[in-house]
Amino acid sequence: MPATDHASSDQSDAITVGKRRFLIRLVTVLIGGMVLDGYILGIIGPVSERMADDLQLDAFWQGLIAAAALIGILIGSPLGGFASDKWGRKPIFMFDIGLFAIASAMQFFVDSAMLLIVVRLLMGIAIGTEYAVGWPMMAEFSPTHLRGKLMAAMGIAWYAGFMTAFLIGYLLNEYTTLSWHFILGTSTFIAVAIFLGRLGMPESPRWLWSVGRKDEAEALAKKYLPDDALDDVRHEDVRKGSFGMLFSKQYWRTTLFISAFWFCAVTPYFAIATFADSVLQQYGLSGGLAGGVGLSAIALAGVIVTFLLIEKVGRRTLTVPPQWLCAVVLAIIGLWAGAPAIAVLILFLVFSFFNAGYNTLTNVYPGEVLPTEIRGIGTGFAAAVSRVGAGIGIFLMPMSMESLGAGPTMLIASAVALAGAAVSQWLAPETKGKTLTEAAAGFSH
Repeated sequence: MPATDHASSDQSDAITVGKRRFLIRLVTVLIGGMVLDGYILGIIGPVSERMADDLQLDAFWQGLIAAAALIGILIGSPLGGFASDKWGRKPIFMFDIGLFAIASAMQFFVDSAMLLIVVRLLMGIAIGTEYAVGWPMMAEFSPTHLRGKLMAAMGIAWYAGFMTAFLIGYLLNEYTTLSWHFILGTSTFIAVAIFLGRLGMPESPRWLWSVGRKDEAEALAKKYLPDDALDDVRHEDVRKGSFGMLFSKQYWRTTLFISAFWFCAVTPYFAIATFADSVLQQYGLSGGLAGGVGLSAIALAGVIVTFLLIEKVGRRTLTVPPQWLCAVVLAIIGLWAGAPAIAVLILFLVFSFFNAGYNTLTNVYPGEVLPTEIRGIGTGFAAAVSRVGAGIGIFLMPMSMESLGAGPTMLIASAVALAGAAVSQWLAPETKGKTLTEAAAGFSH
């Protein structure tokens, strides 16, 4: 081989290795955002009793503190999406993790319930913003053949963060003399590490192209994107996005699908998972805590199976049939009044497995079916709608169980799952193997 050819081959290999290293780094710092989301929700449980005693909290204030992060996500996701579409992924990408790190560090010093609520609210806003910029960024940098898998991995990261936080919180609370302030504040160390890992990350070439900065987009695409992605970036439309575009004739179906699907997926999940202990006890299952742990473990298994299958069987197959199945399972639980306890537990485990599986697709679809100019605001809007559903489920579940009973409550949950299945049957596309331009274009006609 001539020397020049050999040098060219070595350079090509170096570029390939460089792109692979960049992708690994990007995936790591993006998945870290989802770890933090799960972490801040999981860490509060083990210290809640000590925190309540120290701050003299009644049930109302404990509920507000627990809900503050959820409210913050509801606020942060649409605002973060709007900002990332307007000013770019990179500045918002850095802002949200910086805000999170500062708010998290404030937990070391909180001395009142109100201040803790404000801090947790800020952390939720940062996480909501992360939803609206992290998933679009993952979609815009991922190779087509790995895009679904990498985005599904973010669901695994959430569970990993939640379970890790619960374990760390429990161990530190039981076996050390560390204050609850410090235990809550441990999320700061993760946030700072992620912030440092994000320093020097590039802007999304797709976003740059969509706003007309084509030279910058081409340069970054050649440096960071897979070799076959540059041509797809050149197919991006150069136009300004707006919130109103989500409801335009061209995109209202996209918005309806991602929002309704996400809402109907998380509403029964949050209601049942949050009150797993009491729900299972209503059906005569002793050891409800063990049952609740079982539901979480089987849900994680569902996410992992989806991760493994998403690029093999496709998105629609993992989205539509499982929703019909979950609607039927919840209906059986609701109608089978004299069911043996073991049968009810098995049905709940089946629901948890398949619901977690298609919940993973709620992370994948928005980044794929929305065009670049509204990918951020569309993802943020759908995330906000989903958090309304989560809040409704958590708020109404105990009241429904008390006033209507377990059977009718499960039938309501079944109806929500049924609505999600119907919308998905109508609108869910297959985006496996499609470039982002093709996936978005396929939904807009």
